[in-house]
Amino acid sequence: MDAFSAVLQGLPMTLLLTVSAFVIGIVGAVPLAVGLSSPNAVLRLVCRLFVDLVRGVPIIVWLFLLKFGIQIGTFKFNPVGAAIVGLGVVSIAYLAEIYRGGLESVPRGQNEAADALGLARSTTFYRVLVPQAFRIVSPSIATYLTGLLKDSSIASTIIVAEMVFQSQSFARQHPTVEGILPYVLVGILYIVLSLPVAYLSRSLDARMRKAVYA
Repeated sequence: MDAFSAVLQGLPMTLLLTVSAFVIGIVGAVPLAVGLSSPNAVLRLVCRLFVDLVRGVPIIVWLFLLKFGIQIGTFKFNPVGAAIVGLGVVSIAYLAEIYRGGLESVPRGQNEAADALGLARSTTFYRVLVPQAFRIVSPSIATYLTGLLKDSSIASTIIVAEMVFQSQSFARQHPTVEGILPYVLVGILYIVLSLPVAYLSRSLDARMRKAVYA
């Protein structure tokens, strides 16, 4: 097997980890962001502590805790499950903070106008605030996705066969100059995978600025 084939073997797993964790984060961050913006001080504090705790601990520690430290009865995470859940929980914390910033960036006048029209709070939130906040944070979400793609490489530490793990395996089997090649290839693949997301991020940012200053 050549180096390129070895790296490509890990590509589906890298994409699985990234997409799964991103979906978990996108969905799970919504209630957490609402809690962070809640007028209820206790709820706001609990959500803030969760976000700060998750973001304050390195991702690799969460992966090791999930893989080797958590066992409920006969249930125990396999490496892939631990990686998806760990990266997903971290994504929830980071995206919740992004959402919160977006919600707080919506002009207060929008909320006041909705109140003047007699709209229910839930209608105001989902029909007025969320669409505007989403447009504001879209570039940040796309940027985070790029970072998450690279962070998926940490899963190699708990024996998940993604691209970096496959590169390491190939390098151990070929302890010569050729062993460096898979690391170069995996770096190139990360760049290739990141370019469309980076382009999307810049496009969304430019579109948002155009809408603001139009």
